[in-house]
This record gives sequence, C-alpha cells and structure tokens, in this order.
Amino acid sequence: MTLYLDLSALQSVPAANLNRDDLGAPKQVRYGNAPRIRVSSQSWKRVIRLGVERELGEKAARTRLVPAKVQRALESVGWPTELAAFAGAQVAASAGKKGIGTDSAGHTSVLLFLPEAAIGELATVCAEHREALEAAQGKKKPGQVLPPQTIEEILKRRTASISLLGRMLAELPVANVDGAAQVAHAFTTHAAEPQRDYFTAVDDWLGETETGSGHLDTAEFSAGVFYRYATVNVADLLKKLDGDVKAAHTVLTSFAEHFLLSLPQAKRNSTAPHTVPDLAYLAVRAHRPLSLAAAFETPVTSDRQGGFSHPSRQALNDYAGNLNRLTGNRNRRFHGHSVINPDEKYTGLGTAHDSFDQLIDAAVNAAVPAAGGQQ
Repeated sequence: MTLYLDLSALQSVPAANLNRDDLGAPKQVRYGNAPRIRVSSQSWKRVIRLGVERELGEKAARTRLVPAKVQRALESVGWPTELAAFAGAQVAASAGKKGIGTDSAGHTSVLLFLPEAAIGELATVCAEHREALEAAQGKKKPGQVLPPQTIEEILKRRTASISLLGRMLAELPVANVDGAAQVAHAFTTHAAEPQRDYFTAVDDWLGETETGSGHLDTAEFSAGVFYRYATVNVADLLKKLDGDVKAAHTVLTSFAEHFLLSLPQAKRNSTAPHTVPDLAYLAVRAHRPLSLAAAFETPVTSDRQGGFSHPSRQALNDYAGNLNRLTGNRNRRFHGHSVINPDEKYTGLGTAHDSFDQLIDAAVNAAVPAAGGQQ
C-alpha cells in the first residue's frame, strides 16, 4: 500500500510578479471560465529545492557547466589549461555509451542535475587517468578516454532534493529519477488579471532648469489569494533513501516546511511580497493523493469587507467536507490544519494545530512509521 503526504495551502500575495511569461507579464490560466493568475510548479519547486538543500547541507546544481567546473578544479591544482580543458570535455564525452554532447563553448548540450560534490570526484577520476588524457590530447578523435562506468556512477548519484523532485537525462537514462514529490501550479482562488504599472526614474544630476525623467517604462504585476498543492509518495521516497526511516522523516519535514514558507524570488527587490500561508492543510492518504483545487473551479467572490482570504478558507473547508462524505473518509490516515485565526473552526480540515511546526510534525509522524513498515 502506497502512502502520500498531501500538502495544501492558501496564501495571500500582494502586488508582485512571482513568475513571468515571455513578455514579462504574470503567468495566467483560465479555470472555471475565469482568468486567474498562475505561478508555475517549476518556479515554486526551485525555491523549495534550494531551501531543502540549504537545510540538509546537500547542495546540488542544475547546470551545463560541468566540463568548465572540472577544468577549473584541475587548474587549481596545477594542471595546464589546455590539458584541464580536454579533461573537462572528456567527462562529458565519456559519460555512458555515447557520451553527452558539448557546444563550441564547452558546455554540455543538456542540463545536468548532480550533487556539487561530484565535481571533486570527477576531477579525481581525471587525475587517476592523467597519462591517458595526455596521450589522447592531440588526437582528432580521442574517443572515450575516461572510464564510462565510473563517470556514469558519479553522474547518477542523488541528493535528497533529486530524490524528491526527480531528474531527467535522456542522454544517460540510468541517471533518470522519477521524483517522489509532485508540485502543482499555484493559481488564484478568484478571478484576477495582471495590472500595469507606469514608472519613471529620476536622473539625480539633472540641472535645476532641466525637467523630465531619466527613464520611463511600464511593468506588470498582480495580487491575489493562491491555492497551492503538492504531494509526496512516501513509500517511493523511502525506497530512494534505501529504507532509512530517519532520513525520510528529516527530508519530508524539510520539504513540508519549505513548501509552506518559501516564495519565488522574482522582482522581490521592487515588490517585497513576503507573506506566508494563512491556512495550511496536510493529509496522509493511502492508494492515491487528492488535490482540493476543484474547490475553486467556481471563482471565490469577496466578502463584505472586500477580501478573498476568508471566503477562500471557507470554500476549501466546505469542499473538503463534501469530499470526505463522498469518500467515506476511507484511505486517510491523518488530516489536520493550521489557520491564521484560531477562532475559525474548519471541521472539514481535520484537527486544528496551533502552528505549522506542530502540524508538520503530526503529519510526518503519521506518514513515515506506517510507510516504513510497508513491504
């Protein structure tokens, strides 16, 4: 039996542009025949990933610069530049059966996602095969000078964030990882559209008789209450962590914390939209995850005071209650919530917890021991 940790949150975000499209405008989606502001899953996953890596001390990098990084590592210990550059290129050429292509600048043709510690390991492999690299350096078709299996083993290593969020590398299929976590696109619970901001910048050194601005332009931003959702396949995460229950507990806790407290960093200096969710709902389910996004297929309308936060919380509670009735509360091992106003009672969202920390601890404790006992 597979267990899932479902995470839902409602978060009010003031004027911001968390995730831009190709024209610089906030991304959008049409849902329930109403325009909504959207933040892509990739945007929020990145900031969650960086937070998890920082907390666990397992840095990874998504990059095309592995050959260049290996070159610099070798140059730092006295290798000639040309030999170091050839060795870096051979790291890509010797990966797997056919190697990974590089462009004229020496960058890999695809993004690699690997632990940062792998650069030192790759440099060590180059040092162990320095004589072979020196002998092959001048050849037009040197082939694979470094041992492909060794390079492959290093490139397919995982960190907790890689286990959580996955890795796709068509050129090296053995390195592919189906992530244990799935993150949905966030969207506003109500109808919302981008707004334009006309701005100017003053030239501080203009003379007293000179008027006008040094620069003028327009930018777009949005505001709204977002529904956010993610789920983690706990049994799959445990498998990727070689059955280490303690590690799974730590990774799940870190993921849940950064899911709730992270925020994409786009245009933060000019908007500073540093809010946190005003409601979090966590559930541990068997067999399959359940998103509550459909609670907002009909757009929420503002309350008498003009806000969307409270109506959104009520809509989520009502939908969850009806979903519980439909499913008979089956296959759910735990559910609970934490809300900004403790006087608000949400019976459809399980047990109330005073803080995010308490809620996360209760959910993870419900998920990991049961998953750890699965066969």
